[in-house]
Amino acid sequence: MEAMAKWISTVLLVYTAVTVEKTSAELEYCTGRAESEACSAFRVGTDLSSTVRLNDGVLMPLYGLGLWQAEAGQVAEDTVVFALKNGYRLLDTAQIYGNEADVGSGVIKSGIERDKIFIVSKVYTTNHGYWQTISSVNASLERLQTNYVDLFLIHSPYGGQNVDTYQALLDLKAKGVIRSVGVSNFEIQHLEGLRQAGLPTPSVNQIELHPFQRRTDLVKYCLEHDIAVMGYSPLARAFRLDDPLLVELSEKYHRTAAQVMLRWSVQKGYITIPKSTNPGRILENSNIFDFSLAAEDMDLLDNIPQLTYGWDTSEYVWDG
Repeated sequence: MEAMAKWISTVLLVYTAVTVEKTSAELEYCTGRAESEACSAFRVGTDLSSTVRLNDGVLMPLYGLGLWQAEAGQVAEDTVVFALKNGYRLLDTAQIYGNEADVGSGVIKSGIERDKIFIVSKVYTTNHGYWQTISSVNASLERLQTNYVDLFLIHSPYGGQNVDTYQALLDLKAKGVIRSVGVSNFEIQHLEGLRQAGLPTPSVNQIELHPFQRRTDLVKYCLEHDIAVMGYSPLARAFRLDDPLLVELSEKYHRTAAQVMLRWSVQKGYITIPKSTNPGRILENSNIFDFSLAAEDMDLLDNIPQLTYGWDTSEYVWDG
């Protein structure tokens, strides 16, 4: 009976969250699928332990810590330890961030079992190409002090040789040193390039996502092809926290503007990775699962002017 009650409670929580999002094109697509299987790339998280099943069967946390600009050394290591000890289980780093070693040290220092933590890293553009990718991933494993990475992404289509790079990641996955393979900053033409090359669909596409950069067409494409959407810079790099609408909603819900933006991302079903090295902000950013934005407020956020703060690869012509 206890298990049944827990299941019913979970269903009601998810249903409530999904109802809030009823007007979005992405969710309409997902809820329009056969009743036996909702869009597997779409889930609304209910706490830090919530996961989504990727298209290759791997379970991935829906909420985590971004480590871009986390200063290499003690700062990054202490940040990882603090986040893990306070419930975070998803850590997003990259070769170019320069803090993979500190992420690895933080994981070990936290005392939490490695298989309870989901580590994401990315192949940088200067490491594209089959053998360069193999070499760079092996170097990442050494820095991270682990024998596998849960999700490895191509950081950007820039650098070319994306087919060879992707194939290298797939081969490393077959050997067990990578659990899942995805991409980052890929536009529709780049995702189509992989598909037309006959390669397996990426499990994840990590892109800039926040109310000021909604990427509706790209998100819809990803969901249609069962690619989980992962949003970086969910706070728009803190450039718009004083936006009048955010201020108004902040007062309405008695939350910070940052929490309103993060709640928007969660209700969209995006894998969300706010970055911070400030312990108070890390806790604040995770305190967003006990309220929901009303449908009319989601609609307001879905209609504010769009801006780009991140990496724009829309002009990059696919060349394989």
